[in-house]
Amino acid sequence: MQLRHIKLEDLKLATINVRHGKATPDVSDIQPSIKKRGILQPLLVRPNGKGFEIVAGRRRYFAARNLQKEGEKVEPIPCAIMAKGDDAAAMEASLLENIARLPMDPMQQFEAFAKLVKQGETIGSIAETFAITELAVKRTLALAGLLPAIKTLYQNDQIDAETLRILTLASKAQQKEWLVLVRDEKAHAPTGFQLKRWLLGGENIKTGHALFDLADYKGAIVTDLFGDDDYFANPEQFWTLQTKAIEQRAQAYNEDGWSKVIVQERGQYFAEWEFEKTTKEDGGRVYVVINHRGDAAFHEGYITLKEARARKAKPSGKGEPDQDRPKKPEITKAMQTYLELHRHALVRAELLSHPKIAFRLTVAHMIAGSSLWQIRPEPQRVPKSEIKASVLNSPSHKAFEKERTAILDLLGFDKDRADLVRCNGDSYPAAMLFVRLLTLSEVQVMRIMTFAMVESLEAGSCLVEAIGNHFAIDATDKWQVDDVFLDLLKDKKAINAMLADIATKQIAEANTAATGKVQKGIINDFLKGENGRKKRKGWLPNYMRFPFKGHTDTPIKTIGIGASWLRVKAEFGGKSTKKSA
Repeated sequence: MQLRHIKLEDLKLATINVRHGKATPDVSDIQPSIKKRGILQPLLVRPNGKGFEIVAGRRRYFAARNLQKEGEKVEPIPCAIMAKGDDAAAMEASLLENIARLPMDPMQQFEAFAKLVKQGETIGSIAETFAITELAVKRTLALAGLLPAIKTLYQNDQIDAETLRILTLASKAQQKEWLVLVRDEKAHAPTGFQLKRWLLGGENIKTGHALFDLADYKGAIVTDLFGDDDYFANPEQFWTLQTKAIEQRAQAYNEDGWSKVIVQERGQYFAEWEFEKTTKEDGGRVYVVINHRGDAAFHEGYITLKEARARKAKPSGKGEPDQDRPKKPEITKAMQTYLELHRHALVRAELLSHPKIAFRLTVAHMIAGSSLWQIRPEPQRVPKSEIKASVLNSPSHKAFEKERTAILDLLGFDKDRADLVRCNGDSYPAAMLFVRLLTLSEVQVMRIMTFAMVESLEAGSCLVEAIGNHFAIDATDKWQVDDVFLDLLKDKKAINAMLADIATKQIAEANTAATGKVQKGIINDFLKGENGRKKRKGWLPNYMRFPFKGHTDTPIKTIGIGASWLRVKAEFGGKSTKKSA
């Protein structure tokens, strides 16, 4: 990068500067220093025509221009000259200066990051360049989903940043509906917190409040990138599942010997000062409090103050203990907390010396969970029943189900249990499973752990691609082309390429003008050896190979699996690095 002193009149602002087009900046803080000492920090510029355009250093440029207007002599300005035409690097330089100096508003950041993405930068590289998280970049780029009219409202100061960010939760249809309210002088368009309630059907119910397995929920889940929360888009379905889960939990309390379980009306507050704490043995009840945000709290061991006073007032026989008077707990709440934390510290310190025991505890958590563990089995949701049937009939899935039966038998679980991994937020099932695992050998526990990991492996993820390439998995004997696969093939170029691969290039060229249906029929004939075609054994499409690739020159990064593979490809050099476990 060349360093030169350039005359002020040979400089102009670059359109690539993230603050280009904004109001003239306030330079009163730096102008006295520049007047006294000149510009000490070089501007970042690049050639443009006969002069140079400023990539970074906009305020210093305006300060110098103000001094010139006031009649001051401005010496040539020190400048670092970049290569001409490197828009991505220029954008980064401008962003780095501005982010470090003054936080830009969300729309300015979005416009700047969007330009970088258009120049070919990835989310990861943008995050690394500006020392921010990938989530922060994704949050900013989420504004791309907003309608232009909404962005204009923000730029004209007609809505605030909070409203702008909440609107990223809205579908295009919801955004249009909201804009109708904005433009209707007689209507009231919700903003801020009320907007979130309006978008989510009046109830902001976080997924973390669910007492049921999220796999049972079939509605949409809306992700709030700015709030780090997920919300149920279908409150009615949530409440159906949540109510059922609360009823099951209440039944468990009844079976455990509590005198009564009282489920309060939704939204009813539990006034703890109107109750007195007592034990289960002394008739304590469980009060279930449900708020409108979906959260449910279980208050164990309470009776009303009226009942407690009646017990204390009831006379007892002389010299005889009062059987009805509740016993005062010997441990206060503060002491309880003290003891819990110290006992926790003792157990943690001891576990550090027993990795084999900790391993069993980990497996218990993977399967049964606790309030701190949130592991779920891969739900394998499919848009078509034909896809589900195809997967269920595959040799790989049958092997998986066979192992499930063996694992359930090993643990003494119900053979009809749908999932091994089943977390309900209660540590008791994990404790009971931990006790069971202590009786099993390390080999058996490792086998159980392996199945739990496999069951909770996310489909379509980078992990699937990384593992498949690590083992150089060959699907030849575990998968074969079926009618569902052929039916889902839509790209005619890909179909023709497959035909050339499975038959011959000449046959493919001869059928280039034929419909996709005709070409798929020929492929099917070769695979089955029908209609005079020689059977082709062991053929696999590139889609079922590791590493994953397409059949045409169309970039595969637009495909979910392809995008996942490209993210981990560098670790494998584009090839498998098979290793033994």
